[in-house]
Order: sequence, then C-alpha cells, then structure tokens
Amino acid sequence: CVLVRAVFSGILKSTSIFWKFKILQGDGVINAPDGVLCLSFTAEFCCGFFVILILGNFWFLGVLYLLWLYHDWDTPCAGGRRFQCVRNWTIWKYFREYFPIKLIKTSELSPEHNYLLGFHPHGVLVAGAFGNFCTGQNFKTLFPGITPYLHITPIWFGCPFFREYVMSAGSVSYVLNNEGGGHASVIVIGGAEESLNAHPGSLTLNILKRKGFIKMALKHGAHLVPVFSFGENELFKQVANPRGSRLRSIQERLQKIMGFALPLFHARGVFQYTFGLIPYRQPIHTIVGSPIPVKKNLNPTNEEIEQLHELYLQKLNKLFEDHKRNYGIPEQRCLVFE
Repeated sequence: CVLVRAVFSGILKSTSIFWKFKILQGDGVINAPDGVLCLSFTAEFCCGFFVILILGNFWFLGVLYLLWLYHDWDTPCAGGRRFQCVRNWTIWKYFREYFPIKLIKTSELSPEHNYLLGFHPHGVLVAGAFGNFCTGQNFKTLFPGITPYLHITPIWFGCPFFREYVMSAGSVSYVLNNEGGGHASVIVIGGAEESLNAHPGSLTLNILKRKGFIKMALKHGAHLVPVFSFGENELFKQVANPRGSRLRSIQERLQKIMGFALPLFHARGVFQYTFGLIPYRQPIHTIVGSPIPVKKNLNPTNEEIEQLHELYLQKLNKLFEDHKRNYGIPEQRCLVFE
C-alpha cells in the first residue's frame, strides 16, 4: 500500500508542476494541458509499470502486490478507501482551471437523504464528473453535509495500482446502503456506449433503455437528481461513426467484448492546435438539478420503474431547456433520447 501511494505521489504531484508552469505562462493556453495527457493515460501507465515490475529484477514486489490484490479484491464493494488528501492534490486545481470546470447549484440537497445523481453526457473524458465530484471542496461547499462518490466501470478495479487511486478518490461500488443520509452516488448514465456519440455539438443521450439506476433508486429510497454538463462533448473531435457504419459496428462489437468503448478521438497537441490527444480548452458548466423525491420500494414493479423513468426524463429535459441559452446552444436545439 505504501509503494502504491509513493508511485501515485511521484506521477501526479510532479505533473502538477507542469500544470502550474504552463497555465501561468503567456495567455495560459499554449502548453497548459500537459497534465491532461498524463491523466488520460494513468491507467495504461500503471499496467505497463506492473508488467515491467514483474519482468524485472524487482519481480518479488509485483508478486507481493498480487497477494495484496487478492486480499483486497472485495474492498471496492465494501466502501473503498477514501483519502481527502488525495482529492485535494494541487494537480486537480490546475486540471479544473484548464478548461475551466464549474459546478452550478440550482436547488438545495438535504443531508438527511441519500441521492443518486445521473450525470449527462458521458463525453470522451468525463472531465466534468471527475473534476466536480472527485476533486477539491467545491461540491462540499455548495452542498454541505453531502459526500459524493463517482461510480466507474468495475473493470478499472482490476487495474494494478490504478485501482488504489480510484478508491482513494472516492469512487466506490457501495454507497446508498448507508443509513442516515448524506451520501450521493454519481452515475454516468449513458456509459461507454454514449462516448461513441461524443461529437462536438452532439445532444444525443443513451438513456431510453437504461433503467437500472431507476430501480436502484427505488430499492434504496435515494432521491434522483439530474445533472447536465454543458461543454462535455466539445473537448475532442471524433472520427465520423454514424450508426450503421462499418466503424461504428466494429466499435460496438469491441465494446461488448471488452466492456468499454474505443472512440477514435483527437484534439490538440502540446505545441500546436491542429492534432493531438490533449483536450481542447473549452469551458465545462455542470448543472445540478432539483431532486426528485423517491420512496423506498424493495420490490418495484415494471410500471413503477417506467413511471419514475419518464419523470426523470422530463426533469432532465427541463434542466437542459432552462439553461441552454446561457451556454450558447440555439433555441431550436433539443436533447435527443435514444
């Protein structure tokens, strides 16, 4: 565990030096996103580091970590390990300031209840969800007494070393069973499939068939809160992949096999703006809507799930319509539910 923390402290804290230096120089745009590129490939780096460890002279450290992984395998399902100091690392401040990322409150959330926040859209990077719910104190300032947990695809909990950071940031698989309220599960409803629609200007949400979160809210009595993040789809350009195209078919097939999508995206580089893997510097405004009261129902019927799902869609659409003018979306543009 000490080795894991040392690895992440070295990688991420050192990256914050680049963030600070690049953002403060010139107009703050030229080379600012060095850290974003690093963060985008943290999981891949951790896997590579583990392979090198196993194949190198320090293979015994890799074996020790595998033993730790076996012993600790169920921790994500039992609350994880949340370290506030990790959430407050300086690098996250520069990460939020790069775009910038802002969280906007529209209604109070009482700490007497638990909440399930549905985040839309997925985008490519899910930057708004990560920046607002996994880093800093902004959420706690706006919603005192509420502790947010961003849920992720379970596959990442099997990634060596990276899983330790994911849990320390508060991304866990078990929240709503806590009695007494004050907890908020944040779920990116569209999932990996929606990332394939993450083109600039896209307003398509994969939600019509996604009703598991509704059933979860009913079973736990968690109040539903729609969240829409304006600017999330503007961070990258993606190779055209309309439904029915050969590329889209391959991507969907790979998604079913691997459990996550592979959008072919690009944006800007470090020293130029024409091509690269660093996200564009576009503002992200994440709007937290009003809660939808939900009564606990351990055995909800299909009709009850459908009714609550329809109400959620109405509230989400209203949230979008009420705020779209503030973020440059034309009056005639509307959300598309698939």
